[in-house]
Amino acid sequence: MSAAAQLPFEQPDLLAVAPRLRALQAQGPIHRVRTAVGDEAWLVTGHEQVRRLLTDDRLGRSHRDPESAARAGESALSGGPQGDFDTEHTDHARLRALLQPHFSARHMRALRPRIDALTTQLLDDLSAGPQPADLHAALALPLPILVICDLLGVPYEDRDQFRAWSEAAANTRDRARSEQGLGELFGYGLRLVAGKRTSPGDDVISRLCATDGVSDEETAMLSMALLFAGHETTAAQIGMSALLLLTNSGQWNALRDNPELVPNAIEELLRAPGKSSGGIPRYARTDLEVDGVTVQAGELVLLSNGAANQDPAVFAEPGRLDLTRTASAHLTFGHGARYCIGAPLARMELQSVFTHLIPRFPALRLAVPVEDLTIRRDLLNGGLTALPVTW
Repeated sequence: MSAAAQLPFEQPDLLAVAPRLRALQAQGPIHRVRTAVGDEAWLVTGHEQVRRLLTDDRLGRSHRDPESAARAGESALSGGPQGDFDTEHTDHARLRALLQPHFSARHMRALRPRIDALTTQLLDDLSAGPQPADLHAALALPLPILVICDLLGVPYEDRDQFRAWSEAAANTRDRARSEQGLGELFGYGLRLVAGKRTSPGDDVISRLCATDGVSDEETAMLSMALLFAGHETTAAQIGMSALLLLTNSGQWNALRDNPELVPNAIEELLRAPGKSSGGIPRYARTDLEVDGVTVQAGELVLLSNGAANQDPAVFAEPGRLDLTRTASAHLTFGHGARYCIGAPLARMELQSVFTHLIPRFPALRLAVPVEDLTIRRDLLNGGLTALPVTW
């Protein structure tokens, strides 16, 4: 076997798969790599293999000896093992059962008018402001924050503070900073829970407080996990999706002329962008074989859903954006028992953005060369630092 490839891979083009990853993918579906912190791991890049392993109980987030486990990065959120090795599966099933009702189809349908109203207001503000404008700061970031604050019952006026803690917690290069940010976020969650105990509202945190068998600590932990995931990932996705459309005028015009394409287009936009050199971290709970390669118990396995979404065996010409493509097989939200519980909410936000943005700003265009744009490479979810536009 060739020498282990070093993560993260260089990605000179923000909108294209890293050349090293593309080369590895052409060689097979599983590869030996070194993580950003120098630990050895397996990187799985094939769609069929990633999809199957996402539901394989022989992989998990916990490790029998967490202190000796390989790490994917320095983030306290996903850099290393999480959970209790002996009870991981039952613990995960319980937590999912606690959260699922709050993301039911009924709850999500009830949110749609509010999401549309928030999107419209943000676009009103954008239209009334100066040009060029930063679409990231004006729309991609505030919309998910507003929505998740509404859903959870978190004061929107606290956004600057919890955003700073979230960014610190998501830092992949500085473990002390990440741990401090996570601790601050948890402390904030505990203060919110205490407030809901005395003055409950019609929100997720209040409903979790009223659930038998759920402690204040667990409610704070779950709530802050939702707060983090509910705005960080969606903000990054909105920004990258807008950039993809702004650099593909034919696809932008297709949505302008055929707005009924939006739901299908969202699936293709979810498939196409994003960092593709990392992966979802899992640890082998026992020895297992992946496409003829033996993975030993305790080893770190990175399931690259980004690479899987670019697998030509599943998506013809995967590097081409095609909003008419049937892209529902993408693995952006995972698969199986760990499928992202917030996926319906993220889809609604994305649909609202591109349903309203394009007819409102049909001549929207980048205000700087695409080569001048940068992404956050020190954060779990990446995302653009800014998206200057004019119209």
